[in-house]
Amino acid sequence: MDAPAIRTVGLTRTYRKPRKGWFRKPKPEDAKEFVALGGVDLEVRPGELFGLLGPNGAGKTTLIKILTTLLAPTAGTAQVDGLDVVTQAKLLRPRINMVSGGETSGYGILNVRENLWLFSRIYGVSNDLVAKRIDRMLDIVGLTEKANSRLSHLSTGQRQKMNFCRGFITDPKILFLDEPTLGLDVTAARTIRAFIKDWMKENPARSMLLTTHYMAEADELCDRLAIIDRGKLLACDTPANLKRKVQEHPIFELVLAPGSDQTADVARLAGVRQATRTETPTNVNLKVILDGDAAIGGVVQAVIAGGGHIQTLKKVEPTLEDVFIELVGHGID
Repeated sequence: MDAPAIRTVGLTRTYRKPRKGWFRKPKPEDAKEFVALGGVDLEVRPGELFGLLGPNGAGKTTLIKILTTLLAPTAGTAQVDGLDVVTQAKLLRPRINMVSGGETSGYGILNVRENLWLFSRIYGVSNDLVAKRIDRMLDIVGLTEKANSRLSHLSTGQRQKMNFCRGFITDPKILFLDEPTLGLDVTAARTIRAFIKDWMKENPARSMLLTTHYMAEADELCDRLAIIDRGKLLACDTPANLKRKVQEHPIFELVLAPGSDQTADVARLAGVRQATRTETPTNVNLKVILDGDAAIGGVVQAVIAGGGHIQTLKKVEPTLEDVFIELVGHGID
């Protein structure tokens, strides 16, 4: 069996909390350290597109920074393509690349093509290959017309597209995508997802680790995914298997008329495992995960008693968001 593309054992990263002032006397109850990663055991298979889901501050970016040799672990070990991220970092770096959403990667005084050429040459890509790869990637993300525009003159979305191109032109064996579609419009995000799938199919030896806040994106792209919260892995499986784990509990969705505010106590009702409420300008959506179908009667009565007006009520199939809420206890935001 091939060695894992990524493997971590007991991976831990802690940060020491700074004192709020030199004159402040520390109290005994003050925590001295913040645990960003708490003993993470993870394995990504060769050729796999692996997803990592978690709320802000869960440890996703810290994990990626360690795996890309940008940050040293406090304890535990991590190997990428069979190489230790600490002791063999120089050998590892030419084999990997990283795209981070929202990151300003590049030099504002250079134009798009010059930035991509520079990063490619740093990786040792030949001039002949650089030109072909840059043209291809700019065409894919719709930046061909902006190839000679300075980075400082681009919009936030256009900068993110260039950043995305930078991750692929070096043809890495293992690629790390940290929220790659952040800040992109729907059409651009769809194009990038399609390209990611095609890029993975081109070479079975490639592997990818993706973090995203978009559940539908994770469901569409990932072979397997892990859910992380407060530095701990809570679950790891295929999207289909993860959804089956919450399928034993029925899920109902109620659409209420605007102004139906008395829904906060629904989560405390007998038979209700989880309840989430989202509001739009036209209605209020209430989704509940129940111990059994019979519990929906109590939910309906509570909503009506609180002055809520139910427009529609339906039983729905579980989504990755339902899995996330079941494990973490709240939405990804």
